[in-house]
Amino acid sequence: MKKLIQFVKESYAELRKVIWPSRDDVISSVKIVIISTVMVAAILGLVDVLLLFGIRLVF
Repeated sequence: MKKLIQFVKESYAELRKVIWPSRDDVISSVKIVIISTVMVAAILGLVDVLLLFGIRLVF
């Protein structure tokens, strides 16, 4: 039980050392992730359509 309490205390001490990002940093990072995800999805969708069209031409 002592080890568990010590672990919790050390974890809390380490979390106090963390420099948390600001709200603006988080929002800009989320925007980048969403835009990147949409772009990759569009590219993969285009590749899928082109491959499907190519397969239908062959068969």
